[in-house]
Amino acid sequence: MAMDMYFAPMEGVTDYIYRRTHRRYYPGVDKYFTPFLSPGQNRAFPPRELRQVLPENNRDVPVVPQLLTKKAEDFLWAARALADMGYEEVNLNAGCPSGTVTAKGKGAGLLADRDGLRRLLDGIFAPGCPVRVSVKTRLGMKSAEDFAALLEIYNDYPISELIVHARTAAQQYAGAPDLDAFALAAENSRAPVVYNGDIWRLSDVAAAEERFPGLTAVMAGRGLAADPALAGRIHGLAPGAEALRPFLEELWQEYCRAFGGPASAVNRMKAIWTLLLPGFRGGEAWEKQLGKARRWPEFLALTDRLLDSLEPLDPARPGRWGEGC
Repeated sequence: MAMDMYFAPMEGVTDYIYRRTHRRYYPGVDKYFTPFLSPGQNRAFPPRELRQVLPENNRDVPVVPQLLTKKAEDFLWAARALADMGYEEVNLNAGCPSGTVTAKGKGAGLLADRDGLRRLLDGIFAPGCPVRVSVKTRLGMKSAEDFAALLEIYNDYPISELIVHARTAAQQYAGAPDLDAFALAAENSRAPVVYNGDIWRLSDVAAAEERFPGLTAVMAGRGLAADPALAGRIHGLAPGAEALRPFLEELWQEYCRAFGGPASAVNRMKAIWTLLLPGFRGGEAWEKQLGKARRWPEFLALTDRLLDSLEPLDPARPGRWGEGC
């Protein structure tokens, strides 16, 4: 299977600690996209965002910074700052469906104002942008019927890759991806197209490749968080199940150091475990127990029992792609 796999940005999960630890134990991801950075007029990344892109925090990890903005001048400032750090590609977020983001006309909110989207892209692709620019988009704000007009706009610019989450912003992450709407991009996009939406198993990747033979990459977020070895399996690099325990133990130690102690690290590890549980047979039954674990010794004891008792799902079983077809 020649398909590349990208790790989607997941706020509160795929920070630099997670990315570099995942890379150490689970090779195979071709690009990791950062949770979005929000460049503003003060021309400086906040310390929390700066840590996500500092080269020393991302050594040997193929990282693409993602930018959330509706102003071309802010995008270009950030792109130049990132180019100075050594980055060769940045990604425009035109897909975040969060209401607090779209209400400001950012993320998927860009899709509701086509003239504004065009002005933004005019500014971004004016001479002077020092890096490749990819775009991550939804099919529209409320209706997938909007995607044809959006694709016409995207086709007017030298986008390096068009990553299409095959849902509208209104769907959030629920309901079946609209594969017929995605086919419009697969067949008509001038930029290389990347599929995003409910990639959980190798069978989902195979189905995407079969239905859209021109694809060179797919993007997964929840699927890779549930099965950290998924990308490796595509390339024949997947480690065995024994990698999960040291992977989680190293994450725990790194977060304890980063957050100044175990009390704060628990919440981050809970988020990671919540995403992991769907990858285990019977995992959902443990979710309430994890939520109730307040003190870190209790949490560690519970996760140790989880690792001893849970059985990973068969990675080759039919995935969720087919459920909506």
